[in-house]
Amino acid sequence: MSVLICGSLAFDTITNFHGRFAQQILPEQVHILNVSFLVPTLRKEFGGCAGNIAYSLKQLGGEPLIMATLGKDGTLYRNHLEQMGVSLKHVRTLEDDYTAQAIIITDEANNQITAFHPGAMGQAHIQRIEADPAIKLAIVAPDGRDAMIQHAEQLKAANIPFIFDPGQGLPMFDGEDLKRFVSQATWVAVNDYEGKMLAERTGSSLAELSKSHLKGLIETLGAEGCNVYVQGEKTHVPGVKASAIVDPTGCGDAFRGGLLYGLVNDWDLVKSVTLANRIGAIKIAAAGPQNYTLDRAALGV
Repeated sequence: MSVLICGSLAFDTITNFHGRFAQQILPEQVHILNVSFLVPTLRKEFGGCAGNIAYSLKQLGGEPLIMATLGKDGTLYRNHLEQMGVSLKHVRTLEDDYTAQAIIITDEANNQITAFHPGAMGQAHIQRIEADPAIKLAIVAPDGRDAMIQHAEQLKAANIPFIFDPGQGLPMFDGEDLKRFVSQATWVAVNDYEGKMLAERTGSSLAELSKSHLKGLIETLGAEGCNVYVQGEKTHVPGVKASAIVDPTGCGDAFRGGLLYGLVNDWDLVKSVTLANRIGAIKIAAAGPQNYTLDRAALGV
């Protein structure tokens, strides 16, 4: 069965700063902030949350179905997806814009500063979701604001269970928006920072939000693993020690690929996030969001 992945396809320009942002940014001077970071290394990668999640899920043996928009410079990405064996059925090219672009700077403490140009992603809402018996599960990941709102509504109307994964798009939504998303979703996935913002804007703790129709709420904690909330009960799933810490870019998306694999195969939530933690640890040991390799036999999938 297919998993519909609604989100961005983007080109990532990834750089590394050989220092710490905290040593360069003076808190008492942020009102006149003017900083420059020397980045000796630079790589261009395939990225965007939809592409990254699909990459993880496909390697695990899943059937990702991406719904996203590319720009007039997107031929290279289309070729990449075809080589991965990912369907382009719902990948649309818009000739009047560029593909979304992310410029990412990572410091020695794995903190990141990202500049993002949405480009064609801003028109992702022109893609409409219809009921499809071949789609068992979906995820609404960071995308254009209108696309996230409309795709969540369409998935709910089509009775397709989905994960609401606001990611870096969460600040676009107020409390009422977020409550509506939660009411439509089957699961919610956030990192610890996003979780605090979600709780603040909705006026409910993560445990309280999980006391609803939701089958679960997942709060990722980086190397510490994640917390799983089911009907107000919290279960901590420990992290997995990585063989090396190379690049955190795309770790959350790799995690979500593992989570989706478990859910689409009817695993319980704790087992699913246990696999997802392992995928995240494998990804962080590789540079770029789509350059790691998963050994399905070693993972037991």
